[in-house]
Amino acid sequence: MSLIPAFEIGLWNAWWFMIVFPLQWLAILIIPGHISERTGDVPGQDRIVALLTNGLWVVATLYSIFLPFQVGTPWLWIGLLLFIAGLVILVLTTKSIASTPTDKPFTSGVYRLSRHPGYLSMILVYLGVSIAAISWLFLVVTVLTFSLILHQVRKEESYCCVKFGNAYREYMLRTPRWIGIPKIGS
Repeated sequence: MSLIPAFEIGLWNAWWFMIVFPLQWLAILIIPGHISERTGDVPGQDRIVALLTNGLWVVATLYSIFLPFQVGTPWLWIGLLLFIAGLVILVLTTKSIASTPTDKPFTSGVYRLSRHPGYLSMILVYLGVSIAAISWLFLVVTVLTFSLILHQVRKEESYCCVKFGNAYREYMLRTPRWIGIPKIGS
C-alpha cells in the first residue's frame, strides 16, 4: 500500500466492482411491479446524510475508474470474495424488495438475516475494492460511508417503528442489524 494513491486508467481497475450499483438501479427500472416506488426517496431518511452518502458513492465510483486492482496478489482474491458476497446480498435484497407489498416492511428473504442488507452489500463491495486494489484512500471512503450509514439506519428504523408499529419492533428483536453480528447492541 502506497501513501500516494494510484491513478491509472486501465481495463483491470476497480470500476468492475463499482458497476454493480448502476446496474442494480437499471434492474429496478426494468423489473415489473412496485420496486421503484420502494427505493426512491425513503421517508425517515436524513436528507443531508443521504446526500453525503450519495456524494461519496459518486467520488468512489469515479476514483474506481482510475484505481488498478493488484493483479497477481492474494489481495485481489480476498477482495473478490468480499465483492461476490456483497453482490449476492445486493441481488437478494433487490429480489426481496420486489416481492414485498408496498404496505409491508421488508422482512422476508435476506431481510430475515439482516435489517439492512442493502447497506451491508454496499460496505462489502467497498471493502472488496479497498482490499483488491490495496487502497487506503478507498478504505477511508468506506469508513466514512459506513459512519453515515450507521446514522441513516437509526433514522430509518425509528421511522419504520412509527409506520409499522409492533410488527417492526418484533422484527427488530428477532433480526440483527447486520448479518453475523448478534442482535445485542445492534
